[in-house]
Amino acid sequence: MTGAPHVPVLLREVVTAMAPRADAVLVDGTFGAGGYARAMLEAAACRVFGIDRDPTAVARGRELAKSYDGRLTVLPGRFGDMDLLLESEGVASVDGVALDLGVSSMQIDDAERGFSFQKDGPLDMRMEKQGLSAADMVNALSEAELADILWRYGEERHSRRVARAIVADRRQQPFATTGQLAELVRRVVPRSKDGIDPATRTFQALRIAVNDELGEVNRGLAAAERLLAPGGRLVVVSFHSLEDRVVKDFLKERSGGGARPSRHLPAVAAAKAPSFRLLTRKPVVPSTEETAANSRARSARLRVAERTPAPAWSVDGGRA
Repeated sequence: MTGAPHVPVLLREVVTAMAPRADAVLVDGTFGAGGYARAMLEAAACRVFGIDRDPTAVARGRELAKSYDGRLTVLPGRFGDMDLLLESEGVASVDGVALDLGVSSMQIDDAERGFSFQKDGPLDMRMEKQGLSAADMVNALSEAELADILWRYGEERHSRRVARAIVADRRQQPFATTGQLAELVRRVVPRSKDGIDPATRTFQALRIAVNDELGEVNRGLAAAERLLAPGGRLVVVSFHSLEDRVVKDFLKERSGGGARPSRHLPAVAAAKAPSFRLLTRKPVVPSTEETAANSRARSARLRVAERTPAPAWSVDGGRA
């Protein structure tokens, strides 16, 4: 890893959308290196609560908090529980929630975390450093279960071929490292014309499955809906189509743009009032200058919505 500071994607656009002001209470639900939180704290005399499921990020954030005289509080946990986490701090509503979905560059760059196929390391991928690892899944799941994960979360066209090869290879030697898995995928998946590493989709799929990332996005959006005060902003950056589709569909439905019931069906309860107003009809994307400076920004999509006074649709939290 280099000593260069981590620069979050679409930083200026995110801070502008969050509109920090004096005395506002804001949430950085995916704290990471604290880039968004720092920018918001420096833009106005606001208070920021950072949330992260990664113990390393929380420890680093608590050190950073010492520089902000009580205006930054970093909480361990998942952003899907943000309303409960803030309630434990005596906060019932907030003025803005920012979410930067997916894995952080710090996690990718640390070979020991096992997120990247670029560097050999333990086949782990656990954001919280507990629970089932990617190695556990690869070595224990059936061929059909593995193929389903690779297709559903990685959109891997060769999912069955990869799953079959994994099951065959693990009979000889269980998978333990990222290099071992990446080598297998490169052996059985043809290299595409766009130059993307054949292991990309398999690693993405396993990471999403290990951390239940799409489930967490759904829970996080619903929690933000419950927590945001009227006029509060929800600002979400996603990096691949699966995440962005979840965010897009949630905001479309909550802003009144979802599918309408058939006029031929019996009248039922009145339609729910929109809980959000869209501020971005189309996603905001990084400038050519930003993508030139940071290749990881290429696929970023930013969506922004403002909370209306209507009741939250997800009153029970939808928690399993």
